[in-house]
Amino acid sequence: MLTADKPIQELIEEYRMSLKTPYYLIDEARLLNNLEKIALLRERSGVKSVLALKCFSTWAVFDLLSGYLDGTTSSSVYEARLGHEKFGKEVHAYSVAFSDEDMDSVLPYATKLIFNSVSQLKRFCARANGIPVGLRINPGVSYSHFDLADPARRYCRLGASDRREIDSVAHLLKGLMFHCNCENSSFDEFSSILDRIGRNFGPLLMKVDWVSLGGGISFTMDDYPFELFCEKLAQFASRYGVQIYLEPGEAVVARSGFLVTTVLDIVHNEADVAIVDAGVETHMLDLLIYRIEARIDLPKSGNYRYLLAGRTCLAGDIFGEYELSEKLEVGSLIPLADAAGYTMVKKNWFNGIQMPSIVVRRLNGRVEVIKEFGFQDYVNSLS
Repeated sequence: MLTADKPIQELIEEYRMSLKTPYYLIDEARLLNNLEKIALLRERSGVKSVLALKCFSTWAVFDLLSGYLDGTTSSSVYEARLGHEKFGKEVHAYSVAFSDEDMDSVLPYATKLIFNSVSQLKRFCARANGIPVGLRINPGVSYSHFDLADPARRYCRLGASDRREIDSVAHLLKGLMFHCNCENSSFDEFSSILDRIGRNFGPLLMKVDWVSLGGGISFTMDDYPFELFCEKLAQFASRYGVQIYLEPGEAVVARSGFLVTTVLDIVHNEADVAIVDAGVETHMLDLLIYRIEARIDLPKSGNYRYLLAGRTCLAGDIFGEYELSEKLEVGSLIPLADAAGYTMVKKNWFNGIQMPSIVVRRLNGRVEVIKEFGFQDYVNSLS
């Protein structure tokens, strides 16, 4: 079995002649580092984890993931079906709003149904046919660096907030969802949020069998206080008599995926701008949405300053600004890191530029091109 120690720059140079850029590279050895920590979390705390398909749905690696995770969680009928057919195990079916057609479609796949509002719960719970029913609750507290992703922002539609309404349907519930973290790397902040949920909803928690704490918790980071995290969750589960679920997405795939690109041109306009054969809006959309820079795995802190730009016609198609140790040239390979979560699920055909292929490096070292995209895929995405 491979380890994840080999620098990504060495790996992609090995594949230079056999793999055409751009491509997403998923390294199973790097994935395994996160998965082993998730397995350890369950062993030490009893917490179960279900993969958040909204973040990562590349089912070519589900065989590996399913050995460590307890199932999937979905935000739509299609995601629920994907989880059922390609992952197996538990399927937590949630939606901000189900239609009648959605409800008919999702029932064959769901092992748990989670409603976003009391009105949806009342409308559809009788059709659950024995499937355990849960309700998402907005506890009025959250952690997020971005207002756009803050699940407790003002006027937020995500989760029920009226306590009288919630209490009136408590007898219908087997579980609760509190999804109130986004890229939370602070154990102290997470602990404070969990304490507040316990204080404000303790009596309700003691009436249900399970509670989902959602995703957005960066507990697979190397410097995260993992033992304290396990202890905190175990204490909460014991105090309220609930099975805890987490819905990790980024925590599963962090540091395991790359968007590998090639420099096509270098232009100068006050600064050197290296243009690669990919785009921010098309292939790493979250960078544009949240106005953050891509992380690149190249020697940095050098004398060569570049803006790294995409090839679309969007003026702001900029991955970031970097000071590199080595000079870039046309043909240089640039690996953009953390390119697994919220990338392949959001990729699009803006400008009709080439869609990156999807490549997996297996644990045994074999490199597989899982999916390639061509003109017909572009045509079929349109009318």
